[in-house]
Amino acid sequence: MSNAVMERPKNLITNDRVVGQPLKPADVISAKQLHFLRHSTTRVNVLEGSIRSGKTIISLLRWIIFVARAPLGGELVMIGRTRDAVWRNCIGPLQNAALFGKIADQVIGNYGAPTVRILGRVIHVLGASDAKAEKVIRGMTVAGAYVDEITVIPEEFFTQLLGRMSVPRAKLFGTSNPDSPSHWLKRKFLDRIAKLADWSSWHFTLEDNPALTESYKTSIRQEFTGLWYRRFILGEWVAAEGAIYDMWDPKQHITPWDSLPPMQRLLGVGIDYGTTNASTALLLGLGDDNRLYMVDEWRYDAKQAQLRLTDAQISQRMRDWMDQPHLPYVNSLKPEWTIVDPAAASFKVQLAADGVNNVINADNNVLYGIRTTASLLSTGKLLIADRCEGFIQEAPAYSWDDKATAKGEDKPLKVGDHSLDGGRYVITTTESNWRDYVDLAA
Repeated sequence: MSNAVMERPKNLITNDRVVGQPLKPADVISAKQLHFLRHSTTRVNVLEGSIRSGKTIISLLRWIIFVARAPLGGELVMIGRTRDAVWRNCIGPLQNAALFGKIADQVIGNYGAPTVRILGRVIHVLGASDAKAEKVIRGMTVAGAYVDEITVIPEEFFTQLLGRMSVPRAKLFGTSNPDSPSHWLKRKFLDRIAKLADWSSWHFTLEDNPALTESYKTSIRQEFTGLWYRRFILGEWVAAEGAIYDMWDPKQHITPWDSLPPMQRLLGVGIDYGTTNASTALLLGLGDDNRLYMVDEWRYDAKQAQLRLTDAQISQRMRDWMDQPHLPYVNSLKPEWTIVDPAAASFKVQLAADGVNNVINADNNVLYGIRTTASLLSTGKLLIADRCEGFIQEAPAYSWDDKATAKGEDKPLKVGDHSLDGGRYVITTTESNWRDYVDLAA
């Protein structure tokens, strides 16, 4: 293995140049990365730590080396929260010749497909967005697995995956950013790793990625605050407390509606439906500057109005709003998706009866949605038009639930979050449409 390890990294990016000639491994990878390559020989191998710390690129290189020699008699799988996430975060980089040289030609497949062929082996590409996903691998015999962002994978799925890895010499390679110290991955596995003979883990920081310049590291350290700084930058497994969007700054995040830039697309409307509570609709756009903009908001609060509306009345008012101009200049853009709280079954029926097209269930993974929104706000990639009064009012008061935190859970207080929920729905559900344009520095 040592010879292969010494030769494979020749075409990795180092600093601001592409290496095309033979170099010593130390010139292109860090000591931590090299240690991982040489010693990731146990059944389960986990890389955890801060964002942009070199976990993904080195784990993908190790996966390539494993696939070349993977045992027969079982399937090979690459797993992420969604199939799109696997293609975007893992297979896309593997197909990049600037990163993997001639090996990229041996990674064959089209974005979004259920399989990819790597070095002649068929790899199944699987999404695991909820507990029901574990049924996907029931009955499967697994010879090797690559898992992107283990903490966003349901525990049931991961447990099923471990049970499926019955082929001799089967191995799992997985990456993760830190989460709550009571997350199942840390509590059940990483905290007990000294007792798990078949497990190994490596903790990565920004200093373990030789491709990052000092100016870039300084920049992303300044972009995150509070919980997100400790988890994403310091790589600490810390509990959530206080304000969720502690980076919220009206001066930075609110922009005048009449100053909105040209939009490439109006990605969709995220709807949080309520009868006694407020109903909200948030419209998300992708700007020509490759930033996301919450461009407009509709909101009806039955408590404030002291008048409860029927589903048909809410639908009518919302549709009237959707038909209005939402940008300060003449354009032909229309919202591409109408994204509704998955629990609002009766309202979805009403929208369909009223002829609203492209109605889909919202991705309601709360923690993932909060994390994604927080990353966008922290990096200045999400701006809120001043028309979105509900979102602007709710953002600074949105807080973690202390009682849930005491139990080791990350949960927001369900108070004053209707516009935030609508915004979270449209951001998370349309992620596959904007992620290639908006750099989250993740």
